[in-house]
Amino acid sequence: MQRLIGSRPLLSLAAWGALFLAIQPSLVDAQTTNALGPNARPQRTNPPPKPQETAKAKPKESINAWTVGLAGGLLEGAPIRFASEMARVVDDGDNLHVLPVVTRGPTENVNSLLYLRGIDAAIINSDSLDEYKNQVPDIQRKITYVLNLFPSELHVFVRPEIQSLNDLAGKKVNFNTQGTAAAYSGPLIFSRVGLDVEKTFIPHQVALEQMRKGEGGMAAVVFITSKPIDAFVRGRFEPGFKFVAVPYNRKLEDYYLPSNLTAADYPNLINQGERVETIAVPTALVAFNWPTTSNRYDRVARFVDHLFSRLDRLQGPGFDPKWKSINLAASVPGLTRFPAAQAWLDRHPRGSQASK
Repeated sequence: MQRLIGSRPLLSLAAWGALFLAIQPSLVDAQTTNALGPNARPQRTNPPPKPQETAKAKPKESINAWTVGLAGGLLEGAPIRFASEMARVVDDGDNLHVLPVVTRGPTENVNSLLYLRGIDAAIINSDSLDEYKNQVPDIQRKITYVLNLFPSELHVFVRPEIQSLNDLAGKKVNFNTQGTAAAYSGPLIFSRVGLDVEKTFIPHQVALEQMRKGEGGMAAVVFITSKPIDAFVRGRFEPGFKFVAVPYNRKLEDYYLPSNLTAADYPNLINQGERVETIAVPTALVAFNWPTTSNRYDRVARFVDHLFSRLDRLQGPGFDPKWKSINLAASVPGLTRFPAAQAWLDRHPRGSQASK
């Protein structure tokens, strides 16, 4: 699958308007002017003005001084929920304002981080970088990771006549709309395991309805997101509809992790005591590798400090339960950690191990 790297995700009008207000012209061109080139010698620009110095005289400058643009994902996905929860917890008035941005999903967020003005950080899937190896050879120098967030499990949901993954060979399988995690990672995973199917990229709601009615030859749908998925928790399906196993092997170990689906996740589809073997795509919070002498670096550094210091709030009531399993010290294969994040961990060695 090929995709135009320079494409820019469409934002909702509300998010786009808010993001527009957050952009300062002197700061938005770092991504597109290759500020991190091998011969770049960045000079420190003036730091953002202190809130107390600008709030009274210049409200516009005050609200923009410590604003961070965070590319989240689709409205129905887990990444935008995590982005919104982070924004709530780190909010510090004029001292820090994080704007979660609705995008086409964690795969397209690599594009957003590289090219979309006003985006400082993003939530991406680890295998998204595979596509950029040839097109952006120095991708590891442009993107750094802040936090390994959570796994996005592969769900292969099939009609009753399908008994195993191999039964899908030559049959119609839907991978959701282009730009989503399923549309990118799904075909990549199927290719790696040597399974050739007839791929479609239509909304999953449409594909699921075709599966229910036995129309159009639709044999399966592939979801890649954090479990449990509402469509399967709340949906009612005829007997025989099920998830099929996806065994973990060496062909998948560079980007993926072993996982499983159980009755605790989907009591209406999986029997008690049964486990459906599958794999998971690590989802990570990453940041553009701003020069340490830039204002944008200072903003992200403050965001990191607030996020790490307040992780216990995210692990409390009212937030996604997956925050409780996050390990601040966990790494992301293929990337180096954002310097301010590593510095925080070095200062708080015990705190980095507190959330495993």
